[in-house]
Amino acid sequence: MESDAKKTALRMIPYGLYVLTAQGEDGGVAAATINWVTQASFAPPLVAAGVKVDSGAYALAKASRFFGLNVLGKEHTGMAYTFFKTHERDGMSIAGQSFAVSDNGTPLLEAVPAWLECKLVEVVEHGDHAIFVGEVIDAQVKADIDGRPDDATLWLKDLGEKVFYGG
Repeated sequence: MESDAKKTALRMIPYGLYVLTAQGEDGGVAAATINWVTQASFAPPLVAAGVKVDSGAYALAKASRFFGLNVLGKEHTGMAYTFFKTHERDGMSIAGQSFAVSDNGTPLLEAVPAWLECKLVEVVEHGDHAIFVGEVIDAQVKADIDGRPDDATLWLKDLGEKVFYGG
């Protein structure tokens, strides 16, 4: 396989940006920016998300069996960069971002335009990322969306010409 062709072809896949959140039994909270997300089923409503297996979000979501998928809006460039790194919970916030906790213990960011709460139904583990298959058990959109809903989502390409994933 020609390395540059592989890299370029993989970089042609469009990516939205999301923050996956989870909470452990001890109350610890993890949040990680992810971009491998897709709807996988209508009935039941399922999403698939790629999560680094060495991340705190992976460990807490796998243990708790619940995770939040927080959709970043176009104005959340800074938040996307923030959650590329690990942060500790500080009261009801993480890295300065306030969150509420669902009845299932899922932390859900308050500043995002929308979120999905998911029950983890399957984990596919191969390579340096695992695929979480989550059943959507709750969702919230915080304001009316003008135009197409996917146009309101922050995309990886919105972070600049030199920020890529894949390859």
